[in-house]
Amino acid sequence: MKRVPIEIYSTTTCPHCVRAKKLLEGKGIPFVEFNLTEQPFRRAEFTVRTLGAKTVPQIFINDELVGGADDLVRLNASGELDRLLKE
Repeated sequence: MKRVPIEIYSTTTCPHCVRAKKLLEGKGIPFVEFNLTEQPFRRAEFTVRTLGAKTVPQIFINDELVGGADDLVRLNASGELDRLLKE
C-alpha cells in the first residue's frame, strides 16, 4: 500500500497538534509538518490553503483539507483514514 502525502500545519505549543502527530506516528504514517511558530512566513499560505482557518492543526491528505485533530481521530475510528491513504 503506497501512502499519500500528509501535511500538518501546527504550532509549537498546541496540544491538539501533538495529538494528531502522535496518532499518525503510532500508525507509522509519515507526514510533513509546517510549524507556524518556527516558520511564520507560512502563515499566508496557511490562510489561503485552509480558506481562513484560525486554529491548528489543519491537516491535508493528498492536498485535500480534512480538518483538525478531532477530524483526524474520527477518520481513524471509522476506518476512513486508511481508505484515504490508499491509492
